[in-house]
Amino acid sequence: MESLIRELVETYGPSGEEGAVRELIESKVKDSVDRTFTDNLGNLFALREGPAPLLMFSAHMDEIGVIVTHIDKSGFMRIAPVGGVRPHLLPGQRVIFKNGVVGTVNYEQIKELKELDWPKLFLDIGAVDADAAGERVRIGDIACLHQPFVNLGERYLSKALDDRAGCAVLVEAARRLPRSLPQGVCFVFSVQEEVGLRGATTAAYRLEPDYGFAIDVTMVGDTPEAPVMAVSLGKGPAIKVKDRSVLCHPAVRDTMVEIAEKEKIPYQLEVLELGGTDAGAIHLSRGGVPSGAVSIPCRYVHAPSEMVDAGDIGHAVTLIEKLALRDWPLPGEGGKKS
Repeated sequence: MESLIRELVETYGPSGEEGAVRELIESKVKDSVDRTFTDNLGNLFALREGPAPLLMFSAHMDEIGVIVTHIDKSGFMRIAPVGGVRPHLLPGQRVIFKNGVVGTVNYEQIKELKELDWPKLFLDIGAVDADAAGERVRIGDIACLHQPFVNLGERYLSKALDDRAGCAVLVEAARRLPRSLPQGVCFVFSVQEEVGLRGATTAAYRLEPDYGFAIDVTMVGDTPEAPVMAVSLGKGPAIKVKDRSVLCHPAVRDTMVEIAEKEKIPYQLEVLELGGTDAGAIHLSRGGVPSGAVSIPCRYVHAPSEMVDAGDIGHAVTLIEKLALRDWPLPGEGGKKS
């Protein structure tokens, strides 16, 4: 798992530019499914054929980034966020563009930290003037954070663990599943989650799943003076109750808890007051999809260095595997398979 996560997080892939991540994931998962395909928006589908119902497991491929909005005569660039990027975390950080150009973010003189906002930030790629800068980077090019993966022992530190850790969980779960399954399962690696759950919206509409599950990271309450939250690193994956985008279906949530307890998988219950996941888009698709979410506890979400626990990731794989192996009833009245 470690080598897979390392490859995924160190691959360039901000929202709208997920192609390299998609190619890498497809190469890792294609031998574990019946077929893979991509839709017009760029979502990757990895399908295990089977009878109804159809389970959709979704993890997003994209990461946060910055987009170039202006290049001045001296070659300095103004930038804007792509996804939930906090400006006060950027000064001194390196970013990298799709073509390999690297730059550093800094800021104009300010009197107080509270003045630090996007109009005060600029990006320096070492260009001597606007012409030199324009030969390497254009208006509208997107850069992502440039930080290596580090193994801290029991924990991993890197950019883009949101949500490449979730992508790795789905790839590994697909590898573990036996040849015969009680129902169809589709692993979806979605695009543009960070800018509005867009990939999951079109993916769910196309698939028409009977059940939906998002696999993403979630914030924790275990750091000094952190907001009070009943999720910590190292205590197992979190089974989501709600976030700003979804109230998870109670029957789905209860089934997830039942499976975790039966299989002795450590778990936590998550109530996230901010943010959302692909489940927010999936559960609203067409006539509605009973949905839940498996969340990987993560410190410093949307920071240049995010942190997850290796054990939490391993337990998340097991939980996804057991969810896929459960014989799910058809949703709706009666709930019996034909």
